[in-house]
Amino acid sequence: MGDPSVALPGGADPARRTSELRRAHEAFARDGRVEAPVRAVIAKSWRRCARARVSPECAPGVELGEAELRPYREEHPLARVMPVFRDLVGAFAAHGAHLLAVCDARGSLLWVEGEPGTLRRAERLGFVPGARWAETAMGTNAPGTAVATGGPVQVFGAEHFSRRVHPWTCAAAPVRDPRTGRVLGAVDITGGDWLAHPHSLAFVQAVARAAEAQLALLDPVPAAAADTLTALGRDEALLVTGGRTVRLGRRHSEIMALLAHRPEGLSGEELAVELYEDESVSPVTLRAELSRLRGLLGARAPLSRPYRAPAPLEADFTAVSRHLAGGAVCAALRRYAGPLLPGSTAPGIVRLRRRIEDQARAAVVARGDAGLLTDWVCSAWGADDRDAWRALAAALPSARRPAALARLRALDLELGAGADAGAGPHPGRRRGGVGAEPAGRGRATYPQPARS
Repeated sequence: MGDPSVALPGGADPARRTSELRRAHEAFARDGRVEAPVRAVIAKSWRRCARARVSPECAPGVELGEAELRPYREEHPLARVMPVFRDLVGAFAAHGAHLLAVCDARGSLLWVEGEPGTLRRAERLGFVPGARWAETAMGTNAPGTAVATGGPVQVFGAEHFSRRVHPWTCAAAPVRDPRTGRVLGAVDITGGDWLAHPHSLAFVQAVARAAEAQLALLDPVPAAAADTLTALGRDEALLVTGGRTVRLGRRHSEIMALLAHRPEGLSGEELAVELYEDESVSPVTLRAELSRLRGLLGARAPLSRPYRAPAPLEADFTAVSRHLAGGAVCAALRRYAGPLLPGSTAPGIVRLRRRIEDQARAAVVARGDAGLLTDWVCSAWGADDRDAWRALAAALPSARRPAALARLRALDLELGAGADAGAGPHPGRRRGGVGAEPAGRGRATYPQPARS
């Protein structure tokens, strides 16, 4: 069978493989059936695209205009390793009719560079800085699929989900934060059929590893920088402090999240009220938890009288709140990875979680962007949000509205709303969650394959 990561096995005729893949693509678009010679990695991606109702006729949209793109790009961690990408890929791309592209973790293109003629062709395609090339926006493509799966991928011709991308071939590898392992984005080489060679995939992986090594050398968290807390979308927060990463237990996660939210500090009584549903919990219980936290963190543990973080503490949820308060919706949604400590029942966390969810959700619905709304309702926390489905149906062109309306009717029946199309979300349902995608994205209506 050969190497499944290689798009074009050794000795294969590119023209024949292109013809076979186009037939397979048509079969999938028509009835959801995967035929040979579609590789497993591509078949799984196609199925994800189908479940997200991406259309094979989809076209990219520019999500980040120049005014927003420039500061975002300058602040992005991958800006620090662009010299590495240019040194290793730039000359190769400029002289080989190929492009160097770098995207963020959401599949938004930040840089696209290369030979001028190839750049002009890419511009006509919409492969430009600021455009969203996530799988949920443009279907299977190397940079979008690399950040979706967290692994390197090569996409040849008609393996692309969007028909307009069939003349292109690309190879991409994710770039991770060397401290946390979090995907920061991906580096991609895009061009002609030659890139289906196995060497191109190995090359782009080596470039990604070189960038990660450079990030580690640059030490993006100097000793004087703020500690960081990652608590969105996870029940056990990650605390980066003193140059090490600590996975906190649930109660310790709640304590550090509350202290991040209240940097001025909390008294013992205030912290107990925020943490415990049962108001009769003894102060000894809280002191015992803090003692265990001191044993875990040592000198980086919270200070007392009042309880507060020992150094500046930057939390992902506070960054989201700041962006939303300032009207920077796209920036906020890029940081939102899900509800704050979703399994927590601590009263202070529940209130804070609902506030952030409501703010983010309101921003998405008010924006009325079909891409933003699609990612919202495709998330675990937004799947049953009737208001978001209703807003999505309104944002889509009439020809692409039936699937959203059908889901909205099903939710109305399921939640006991009947034909009350004006009702808000059911109070017993969890709301929230978000992603982003350019406006006007079409959704496919072909048969859906079985979930894999």
